[in-house]
Amino acid sequence: MIQFYVEESGERIDRYLADQLPDLSRSRIQKLIELGHVQVNGALCKSKKAEVEDGDLIQIELPDAQPLELKPEPIPLDILYEDDSLIIVNKAAGMVVHPSAGHESGTLVNALLAHCETLPGINGVQRPGIVHRLDKDTTGAIVVAKTEQAFHHLQEQFRTKTARRDYYAIVYGAPKQESGTVDQPIGRHPVDRQKQAIVPEEKGGRRAITHWQIKERLGNYTLLQFELETGRTHQIRVHSAFIGHPVVGDPVYSSGRSIGVNLPGQALHAWRLRLIHPVTEKWVEAIAPVPAYFTTLLEVLRKRALLNRSMN
Repeated sequence: MIQFYVEESGERIDRYLADQLPDLSRSRIQKLIELGHVQVNGALCKSKKAEVEDGDLIQIELPDAQPLELKPEPIPLDILYEDDSLIIVNKAAGMVVHPSAGHESGTLVNALLAHCETLPGINGVQRPGIVHRLDKDTTGAIVVAKTEQAFHHLQEQFRTKTARRDYYAIVYGAPKQESGTVDQPIGRHPVDRQKQAIVPEEKGGRRAITHWQIKERLGNYTLLQFELETGRTHQIRVHSAFIGHPVVGDPVYSSGRSIGVNLPGQALHAWRLRLIHPVTEKWVEAIAPVPAYFTTLLEVLRKRALLNRSMN
């Protein structure tokens, strides 16, 4: 079973779920509602047009999920923190978080099932223990719950924005300001369902807030630090492109720009995760070291910037 709390009010449930669950098509979600597999606050949802309210608990049964399809795989993990309640992993580029069409194996979930005996049954078959996610080619810290208590505790922290996520990204261009905030709603792209876009709230977009500040200027490139106040799909990537500084190496939102350096994906790294431990109630902070390709790219850009300054 997939379950989570709604963060905003007034959106049709089928649209809301399509935004929350990009692996499920809107038609698939509507069929699940029609067949009685979606509950809101413990009651069956009877209409795809029903509006969600802030704080609603949505529960979804995925009848096609088969427990035996997910096999534990002994994939090495870079563990930043672990105890009986949770595990924080430094996810590598190219690793999908949970199984989906075309990614039935080799995911973080497959690796965790081999590492943690308690995961099966937490938050459903397909996403056991998964509280939040990182894009396939985004690296860095991601937390996974190892108990039902920890799952609900962490889920609430992300809902209420108690847990904090900080990212580094190398972007194209040089922002004029030293810091700023992007407050623009994000929703499914009206044409390309594989993309997100800036979409007005009255047309289904959901409020998204991203704070950024410059860490290092690199000539025609910039190292930015981002802090998420909300957690929409592709949020940093969409907001960076919106302000005219798309993330380097982003195959979706950077208009095919090339930098001349081979990258495994976008230069976006979740370097710090802060949360309250679900049992001890003490703050836990995990720092994910920047991957080697990210460091190499920084060094190349520093040399280019220095060369350009010496020539001018």
